[in-house]
Amino acid sequence: MPLYIHALACAFGLGSWVSINGLWVELPLIVNVLPEGWDLPSYLTVIIQLANLGPLLVTLAHKFCPGRLREHLVIYGVLSIGVVACALLAGFWKNTTVILGQPHSTAFFILTFFLALVDCTSSVTFLPFMMQLPAKYITTYFIGEGLSGLVPGLVALAQGVGMSKCVNVSYVPGNLTEPEPPIFIVETQYLPPNFSTEIFFSFLAVMTAISLGSFIILKRLPRTFELSTENLVPDSDAVATVYPMEGPMDPTSKTNSPEEAEKKTRNTVLSKSLHSSYQLAFIYFMVLWVNAATNGLLPSVQTFSCMPYGNMAYHLSAALSAVANPVACIIAMFFPKR
Repeated sequence: MPLYIHALACAFGLGSWVSINGLWVELPLIVNVLPEGWDLPSYLTVIIQLANLGPLLVTLAHKFCPGRLREHLVIYGVLSIGVVACALLAGFWKNTTVILGQPHSTAFFILTFFLALVDCTSSVTFLPFMMQLPAKYITTYFIGEGLSGLVPGLVALAQGVGMSKCVNVSYVPGNLTEPEPPIFIVETQYLPPNFSTEIFFSFLAVMTAISLGSFIILKRLPRTFELSTENLVPDSDAVATVYPMEGPMDPTSKTNSPEEAEKKTRNTVLSKSLHSSYQLAFIYFMVLWVNAATNGLLPSVQTFSCMPYGNMAYHLSAALSAVANPVACIIAMFFPKR
């Protein structure tokens, strides 16, 4: 039973960022088809940032209507939207609309916004739900969240990228009444990958559906699994080592209730500060800079930095970067620095 719950928690975390991670690793194939071309990642960056409206609404709901927001209903809604959006993306991602005389990928942009809304909102709804479960399952949830980037990256590597070749194409200018000599030009043609983009988006829909199904099962399971003490990774004893109890033990502490003992421990932990205000300001600035570079600056210019070296370089850059981050996090989770 405990391993079963761990598997459900991992599968639930799998749907947290799988859609957006999947879009980024699929871009090397998409930019050659959609009319935006190399500018497509810049559009996606803006759309994904606009989707932070979801977390903002959840935060405002907690602020002005405390205790009235039901996270499980929000999770049902966002995961269902994710499944539908991925399925629609598989069928309509190529559709374009002429706006101001120029073709634009309106269907792709609209569906991407809903996928980003799902993934951004998961950051403020999935974890509060997992906090209702024993702490040992939260680690497993984070493993699943890491797999949401690892699995699409591995699938993209298996998919490959369509190699390009240059071919001579001839056409006859003018009309039939006044034939002219044919003109030969060199065009770039892209060979198909191992499987199509439609199949990849369908795979993302299946993964999101698995996450939704895991959440439904977790929500309906009886709470008897809370009695389990089995962990998948060793517990961290950082609190015990960083905040040692000072002074002799109070001889009357044996008569204290568990609630009072927990309150004393919490007060002892909170009373000790590890960092000064300047150090905290520096840490917050570094978090801001790393997130801005990782989620905003670097993805938007990746086409311009990689595509001059060819489709294969762009494909490997996008896929391996999606794989490297979760692998590093999973390794750090199983081998924490003491």
